[in-house]
Amino acid sequence: MNKKQRNTRRLMALILTPLLLLLACLYGLTYGSVPISPGEVWSILFGSRPETSGLIIMDLRLPRVLIGVLVGACLAASGALLQGVMANPLADPGIIGVSAGGGLAAVITMVVLPQYSYLLPAGAFLGALLAAIMIYFLAWDSGASPMKIVLAGVAINALLGAAMNGFMVVFSDRVQAVLPWLSGGLSGRSWHHLGFAAPYALTGLALALLAIKPANLLLLGDDSARLLGLRVEASRFLIIVLAALLAGTAVSIAGLIGFVGLVVPHAVRLLIGGDYRFLLPVSILGGATLVVFTDTAARTWFDPIELPVGILLAGVGAPFFLWLLRRRKLMP
Repeated sequence: MNKKQRNTRRLMALILTPLLLLLACLYGLTYGSVPISPGEVWSILFGSRPETSGLIIMDLRLPRVLIGVLVGACLAASGALLQGVMANPLADPGIIGVSAGGGLAAVITMVVLPQYSYLLPAGAFLGALLAAIMIYFLAWDSGASPMKIVLAGVAINALLGAAMNGFMVVFSDRVQAVLPWLSGGLSGRSWHHLGFAAPYALTGLALALLAIKPANLLLLGDDSARLLGLRVEASRFLIIVLAALLAGTAVSIAGLIGFVGLVVPHAVRLLIGGDYRFLLPVSILGGATLVVFTDTAARTWFDPIELPVGILLAGVGAPFFLWLLRRRKLMP
């Protein structure tokens, strides 16, 4: 792909992804057990509010769509940053253990300390952060190489997953409330959930945009980045912390949704290249679009059953991941 083709693709991506996100949001607002026309949705949002349809849009669908936007954006941004820091396009917060750290903290909060459920976003971020720090320092040996970070992350992911299962066995009488969360989903999410997660999500996304320059420099390799004045280890550590904040926020509100951080940034990289000035914004918009669309599909396509969006995303993401492995000849 030559420079002109790449620039054309970047321009098209920057134009199309916001439009696709708007269409996904409109799809989420109009479709459901009670179909509501786009014109009526517009009237409810910006004018009169008929009693029944107004309640459906304002109290049920709109907060769920907005939460889907934040969750998808956070997961995609976290995956994009981790892939750059680790120089591995197959890195993902769910694969290397960052999401598992947030998940363990969330399970402890919901099962062991339910009276502190209002601290769930902060707890999930703290768990994801501690997992990220553990991974980073386990990989440290006169520097933390990307490959060592990935290998340490896989091991930590397995360990934290075992700890999560252990807590659920010990507190088996309270597991029922956690099972939907483990599958990953937005069912029952409301303005309350949006209110306590939005500050973390918006802060993390704003900081992610500020990390574009160091992320681009890290792509050049550690030696080249140092020659250009970047403090490589400090920058890598701070970006991993930022990825933990984003992943922990998504986990706290939507549970263990996988593959968004893997599929979206990698697909965007294949289309427009690895320059984070374009990769990160397009990934954020693409992740938001994917989660909103699949969440709407999960609650409408299988009526009368509402499928957790995490299951549907895993059904799409796992085959894509295997295709990536085959494409890169990492499998026999």
